[in-house]
Amino acid sequence: MTSEEKEARLEKMRHSAAHVMAEAVQSLFPETKFGIGPAIEDGFYYDFELPQALVADDLPVIEAKMKEIIAADVPFVREEMDKAKARQLFSTQHYKLELIEELPDEIVTIYRQGSFIDLCRGPHVNSTGDIKAFKLTNIAGAYWRGDEKHPMLQRIYGVAFETEPELEDYLARLAEAGKRDHRKLGKELDLFSLHDEAGPGLVHWHPKGVLVRQIIEDFWKEEHRKRGYDIVCTPHIAKVNLWKTSGHWDFYRENLYSPMDVEGQEYIIKPMNCLGHILIYKTQLRSYRSLPLRYAELGTVYRYERSGVLHGLARVRGFTQDDAHIFCRPDQLEAEIVGVVQLARFMMDTFGFYDYELLLSTRPEKYAGTIQAWEEATESLRKVLEDLKLDYRIDPGEGVFYGPKIDIKLRDALGRLWQGPTIQVDFNLPQRFDVNYVGDDGSEHRVIMVHRTVLGSMERFMACLIEHYAGAFPVWLSPVQAVVIPVADRHLDYAHQLAVELRGESIRVQVDDRSERMNLKIREAQLGKVPYMIVVGDRELATSAVSLRLRSAEDLGSQSLSEFKNRVKSIIEDKTSDKL
Repeated sequence: MTSEEKEARLEKMRHSAAHVMAEAVQSLFPETKFGIGPAIEDGFYYDFELPQALVADDLPVIEAKMKEIIAADVPFVREEMDKAKARQLFSTQHYKLELIEELPDEIVTIYRQGSFIDLCRGPHVNSTGDIKAFKLTNIAGAYWRGDEKHPMLQRIYGVAFETEPELEDYLARLAEAGKRDHRKLGKELDLFSLHDEAGPGLVHWHPKGVLVRQIIEDFWKEEHRKRGYDIVCTPHIAKVNLWKTSGHWDFYRENLYSPMDVEGQEYIIKPMNCLGHILIYKTQLRSYRSLPLRYAELGTVYRYERSGVLHGLARVRGFTQDDAHIFCRPDQLEAEIVGVVQLARFMMDTFGFYDYELLLSTRPEKYAGTIQAWEEATESLRKVLEDLKLDYRIDPGEGVFYGPKIDIKLRDALGRLWQGPTIQVDFNLPQRFDVNYVGDDGSEHRVIMVHRTVLGSMERFMACLIEHYAGAFPVWLSPVQAVVIPVADRHLDYAHQLAVELRGESIRVQVDDRSERMNLKIREAQLGKVPYMIVVGDRELATSAVSLRLRSAEDLGSQSLSEFKNRVKSIIEDKTSDKL
């Protein structure tokens, strides 16, 4: 059996498990109104309108009822009927009636398992007995059709696998993921916060979080300047007409915020940085000799995301994109894409992501430009991937409206994929904004534009970093790299003297001079994911040494201060991981 066939079989089983869960819920709560219940990655969910709020203790009860239905080995039976009969059948289910009205065909399909009936295209497994290892995991709120103007339903999530060992392995990884959750660690490590009173999806960065971001951003700027990028900065708002010219108003309207009135003109907060870079390019008539031009910006943008999909730093409404746009001639395009791919791989390796997937995303249903331009752009991206001998797969219809793209998804320590670098070829915006250069023939020619990020957004990248390292950042990224812990008050002066010397070497250090037990201070530094704990007592004071412990709880014993400084500086400079 191929991996595709196995995945299709799993999807059928998971979707069938959603139907079994719906039957179990109905048997426990006869007044239930049903939303939808699809299969998703690793499992399934179903949305319900219920007469009472579910709690975690309800899940084992629903599971037990599901096991009864599975043990009965009831067949799934497909039936076809016209819409009129379907309306009668689901006359008490207003969400199903809404779905029926939206179906394009007059003939609809339903599935039965015993007395339970659901509107569904299928397919399903043969019978309930074909559903193997499963578990219900959590309850969440979900607006009907994802629209906050609609009623809030209760969503029950579950996971399903073909064998118990696979299920147990998944649940173990799920538990580990819970420990690494960036929302939990972000609070514990004092990195960031989100506040409903300020607005959902808007991040407030705390000093330690800002410090980590600044280290990443400084490194990003340095590496871009090395590769011939110019750093630019563009405004946060612009006139609506700019976004109408670009096509965003037509193709991206649902993600744009409503216009604001400024002296009788309509402005919006920017959803992306590319148009500002185009305006900078067009301030001069560019020669073919001056190309390529590479403009980079850590630009903060704002996009409307429904509150139901917001998730910590990973899905927000305001974020800083590590954006860049390359303006080049057609004969330079492939070399520029190669340069971006190489930079993206360098950045991923530096931050400790050595495993990733590459996807070539093709033309979506809603697109701007000509099919010929799309095919040429797609071919350029494909050729670069193949010339670099990189494994990739096609992601049909997932390009942005103005062009195809290469997406690179990072695989973290738990094997989960995160959206990372993206590279997009755009023939559309240069045409809409008449972006040209003067060729060696003295005539104007259309420039080619490449949109790219090598980290993604700073917010999502930080979420990925936190979970990948479980909050224990590599030394070069740690907001506090060492804590000096004096054993007693008589060692305070020496502790502060050490801190001054270490700060002089650009090592980020704090002194824990509280009147607390030494073991408590060590424990709290470990919980704070601080790489090094420098304990100083009588012996260290007498010998001008330090006693070194790692956040892993390993005790490295006594060493000279210079030895410690050289060790840490080498690790920071090489951006390598110490044994922590």
